[in-house]
Amino acid sequence: MSTEAPARPFRAARGVAQLAGVAAFGVTLSALYAGTGVGLPCPFRMATGWECPLCGGTRLGSALLHGDLVAAFAYNPVVLVGLVVLAVLGVLWSVEALGGPAVRLPARAAAGLIRVRPTRWLLLGLLGATVFVVLRNLL
Repeated sequence: MSTEAPARPFRAARGVAQLAGVAAFGVTLSALYAGTGVGLPCPFRMATGWECPLCGGTRLGSALLHGDLVAAFAYNPVVLVGLVVLAVLGVLWSVEALGGPAVRLPARAAAGLIRVRPTRWLLLGLLGATVFVVLRNLL
């Protein structure tokens, strides 16, 4: 007998709404910083002196609001790439929510990704973030 709850089906409109909420927060924070120079302090940086994986995100957002893609990339390239991926997903999900075609990974790739347990994804993410922090602060 399986103890796992059945997975909820993906709803594109829900994904778009969640992305819109995250985008609204990011744009608001970036606009506040661009207008006043006031941003959120990083507790990790305050405690260690090192930049965390998200450090530079507010300055990146401010640079994007000013159309400066080069400066945005310099502040935090990983976050910028993540924003591009989220923007592409937002467009695809919006098209789907409006009745367009659903774009999905090939079945074989999706099945392989689903087999990886959430704990492993978390550990991979933490390992990637740790490598990024060490490289960004020591190089």
